Amino acid sequence: MDLNIAMNFRRLAVTWMAAAVAASTILAVKDANAQETFITVASTTSTEQSGLFKQLLPEFKKATGIEARVVALGTGQALDMGRRGDADVVFVHDKVAEEKFVADGFGVKRLEVMYNDFIVVGPKADPAAAKGKDILAALKKIEASKAPFASRADKSGTHAAELRYWKAAGIEKPQGAWYRETGSGMGPTLNTASAMNAYALTDRGTWLSFKNRGELVIVVEGDQRLFNQYGVMLVNPAKHAHVKKEAGQKFVDWVVSPAGQAAIAAYKIDGEQLFFPNAKP
Repeated sequence: MDLNIAMNFRRLAVTWMAAAVAASTILAVKDANAQETFITVASTTSTEQSGLFKQLLPEFKKATGIEARVVALGTGQALDMGRRGDADVVFVHDKVAEEKFVADGFGVKRLEVMYNDFIVVGPKADPAAAKGKDILAALKKIEASKAPFASRADKSGTHAAELRYWKAAGIEKPQGAWYRETGSGMGPTLNTASAMNAYALTDRGTWLSFKNRGELVIVVEGDQRLFNQYGVMLVNPAKHAHVKKEAGQKFVDWVVSPAGQAAIAAYKIDGEQLFFPNAKP
């Protein structure tokens, strides 16, 4: 009798251990799957601070079950994240830098997603008499008058565009106390411009969502040179094997799909559209 009891206990113990192993295996698989349900997107501060991602990301997760976690940086820093393999997808707005990123093997393919435009904001009084449609003429007047100007100076897509405009205006590098380099994102730079009553180059999307305007108004808009294109790229898994290739590609595919493009077009503030989808079919 005692021997039978011992054998039964032994069978129960073996069964329990097998069940425990099976349960732990299932949990491990679930944990692994959970880890695969999010991706890291390195993107610009303009897409984040404009509020666009609050519109896009829930729609993407609803469509795919994948969570996209955004790290908002200047475009240069976002591309650096991709080069290091610290992101699965890069969503930025500096076409020259993006094409180099792909040419150097860090991105799989660059796809255009949407556009808006840059504008120059400045004091309502416009001390430099910069108001108009010509960005180069405006910058020349601002530099000549030494009116305060706030620059991101953070290697972002906006900063790269600003430097191109200064150079095209014949000003290699602005110098002097009037030119304030913030080294920060678009929102903080606009806060600095508002506090200083200074001019600044900004993307329209961030400006429309910006509340602390003070005396600032739009001074320059409508120049074709102010066109602002955004692109998206999967970070190359051949460079970084840990890149979540399938999940990242789903984000790229979705954001250029009719559903993703519709979600971009639907994002408005006070009835005004911030970004205009232009993915090629």
